[in-house]
Amino acid sequence: MGTHIVLKKPTLTKKSVDEIVNSVFDNMVEALSNGETVDVFGFGKFEVTERGERDGINPATKEKIRIKASKNVKFRPSKSLKEKVN
Repeated sequence: MGTHIVLKKPTLTKKSVDEIVNSVFDNMVEALSNGETVDVFGFGKFEVTERGERDGINPATKEKIRIKASKNVKFRPSKSLKEKVN
């Protein structure tokens, strides 16, 4: 989907667009895996959050289980993106 939007520029080939898009996402993944925040101006912010270890219930067996601590990526849309969507 994103490739089609960028391809509207007549000077770019599909191959060069794919390389650009993949490079952007690779850099975002690397930054997030290093605990950095990725701020895309006018779009939003990606950041890593940590969830602590907690108790849960296995829905199939109703047995109590311990859920390990984990890291997740959180996205916060920018004000301008929210305004454009609404």
